[in-house]
Amino acid sequence: MEWRASHILVKEKGLADQLRDRLKSGANFRDLAEEYSTCPSKSKGGDLGWFGPGKMVKAFEDAVKKMSHGSISNVVSTQFGYHIIKKTGQKD
Repeated sequence: MEWRASHILVKEKGLADQLRDRLKSGANFRDLAEEYSTCPSKSKGGDLGWFGPGKMVKAFEDAVKKMSHGSISNVVSTQFGYHIIKKTGQKD
């Protein structure tokens, strides 16, 4: 199993909550990732590419596994900060 996802990574939970609210209101994921994310993936609109089991930290991988294609996660906390994840693919 492999997944593809994009994310927005920020240091403050309050900012993550605000960005998620903006996404729920129709904001463009790519635009917010490019503007706010602290991850180098921001230059690709947050796209992390394809990854398999054990390639991402557990909380991130667990969230992606449960998501449906095209959906946006709740705020996910890891040692890197606060993520908002958009699942963009899955293959067996």
